[in-house]
Amino acid sequence: MTTEDTLKNVMAAVLGIAAESIDDDTSMDTVATWDSIQHMNLVLAIEEEFGVGIPDEDAANITSYPLIRLVLLEQLKDRP
Repeated sequence: MTTEDTLKNVMAAVLGIAAESIDDDTSMDTVATWDSIQHMNLVLAIEEEFGVGIPDEDAANITSYPLIRLVLLEQLKDRP
């Protein structure tokens, strides 16, 4: 399973949507269940699943799938 597949599965589990429905248009504006509390749950779930720490300033701004993917891949490239 790729990093992107795993990310979509984590997002789907937290937001209660189908992983197959997650694409570059998926954002807080397009997913009714993605509110501020679910956003924090999502950040925590991503950190736990991938063993990364998302900086607070990034955590507040990753409000779409493309932005989450970008920040996650940036965090993963710095891992040994």
